[in-house]
Amino acid sequence: MDGLDVSAYLRRLGLSDPGPPSVAALRALHAAQVERIAYEALDIQLGRLTSIDPYDSAARITAGRGGYCYHLNGAFALVLGALGYEVTWHRAGVQGLRAAEPPGPAPANHLALTVRGLPAEDCPSGVWLVDAGLGDGLHEPLPLSEGEYVQGPFRFRLRRSAAAPGGWRLDHDPRGAFTGMDFGMRPAVVGEFLDRHRHLSTSPDSGYVRTCTVMRRDAGGADVLTGCVLRRVDAGADRREVLETRTEWYGVLADLFGLTLTDLDDADRETLWARVRGAHEAWSAAREASGVSEGEDSGP
Repeated sequence: MDGLDVSAYLRRLGLSDPGPPSVAALRALHAAQVERIAYEALDIQLGRLTSIDPYDSAARITAGRGGYCYHLNGAFALVLGALGYEVTWHRAGVQGLRAAEPPGPAPANHLALTVRGLPAEDCPSGVWLVDAGLGDGLHEPLPLSEGEYVQGPFRFRLRRSAAAPGGWRLDHDPRGAFTGMDFGMRPAVVGEFLDRHRHLSTSPDSGYVRTCTVMRRDAGGADVLTGCVLRRVDAGADRREVLETRTEWYGVLADLFGLTLTDLDDADRETLWARVRGAHEAWSAAREASGVSEGEDSGP
């Protein structure tokens, strides 16, 4: 696989040799991916259109950045394939808590993955839903079979999709950052996501353009930074704090999310912080004017 440095990618995951394909190794790889590679779209906040070619995405991650679903699952699929796993891309549609996206995979606003050929006691078919691009979603793969699954504080439900014929529906926990995700089973390729990636990266209607969000999943829950509001979701009550200064904000990105952002110069950092802080102040003012009480909303 020319252009893919698997060893460097595995070092980024904190893994040396995951061994041959197995359910245990797939779980370890998935957990490491979501724990160490942040869900982020900071380039969109800077007005930059990134590549979603999986080789470019893998190089981006190896260099210390994260990404959103096209980057994260595209790179992860590439690495899994290089390690011997049978991976398939799928067009998917995620419905946010506030977005108007209709159920179903037609918008292709999400890239989902399945891995085949790994039967287990809890997965006789050997087909797994693998998705490291859902932010506060899955910590480990799920057997692609109907049922409810608990991972940390989140309860997920997998069922047949009413919107994607022959496909599947993942319902997120009510505490999650999105409602659910539908995907069809037809294999997809990167070209099917390019138009939607451009729309999500540039349209004033895009949530990625309107709001700066960074997320990281672990076994106990999720850390979510929305604008200047940092929230921890775990087995206890959600904890929130407002990051008031540029130093605090960039410190959290580095220390909690592993984003040192060495590719951004000081002008970029100032531009990014000014945009995030400005959006936070506008959100705070609107919230105060509407009489929303503390804790009713997590961020802009």
